[in-house]
Amino acid sequence: MARAEGRDGGDDRPVSTGRQAEPWEPEEVWISEPVEETPHHQQALRAEPGRQRDLATGREGVAAPGGRRRTVPRQVVDELSSSAGPLRGAKLATRIADASYAFERERYQEARRILRALIEEAPNSPAARELNGLVLYRTGQWSAAAKEFERYRELSGSYDQHPVLADCYRAMRRYDDAEALWQDLREASPSGDLVAEGRIVAAGCRADQGDLGGGIALLEKALRRVNHPQERHLRQWYALADLYERAGDLPRARDLFNRVASADPESFDVRARVRALR
Repeated sequence: MARAEGRDGGDDRPVSTGRQAEPWEPEEVWISEPVEETPHHQQALRAEPGRQRDLATGREGVAAPGGRRRTVPRQVVDELSSSAGPLRGAKLATRIADASYAFERERYQEARRILRALIEEAPNSPAARELNGLVLYRTGQWSAAAKEFERYRELSGSYDQHPVLADCYRAMRRYDDAEALWQDLREASPSGDLVAEGRIVAAGCRADQGDLGGGIALLEKALRRVNHPQERHLRQWYALADLYERAGDLPRARDLFNRVASADPESFDVRARVRALR
């Protein structure tokens, strides 16, 4: 996935509460790219013309025209068709695919141009609003991104962009709004990954306001040793280690950075952080 520059000169996804490293990424952005075509894959496409299953993920969607090997989820096609009619909806779905392709390759101006026209035609498309919000977020347009994510939340009822919306509020110093989103996410607990990302942003908000202890306490609630740490564990450990360092608790910071490095030496900039604390 593509990377972007953040508001502090580094990445700005909700990864840590201080110096940023590996950016946060959404789990999916409306299209997927299947595995390399094989005779089996081609047979699957022939079995039901115009409709295919992504053999890498098992998700079903509609094949974009023109020989593309990406698929647009059926939900997105249906949503656009309900707004613009079946024929026009299918064409707009290919524009979503084009915009997502540009987004993944960091061609943000191209993605914005496509999405601007698409939203004019289908303003109630959650998919278009979400992707446009992500493009705006990547380019540091916090207020505009927040508006798109707010609209996406209204249209979809989904929690899956709460952490990114909260991080937009954090960038604008709308800390009360970010805290409200965290409480909403914590109570709903839609998934472990989303709650972890929301917790990281909430801790960062508290630290930004001078409450390092509050940020540390929030992240310490998720601090536990696991035999096979997942990405969300590493991200929270890294964020907590960063706060420990900022608070002057270097032994704890060193221990946690080492824990992250032991689990995945290539994650974030953890090796440099460990060296800096020797």
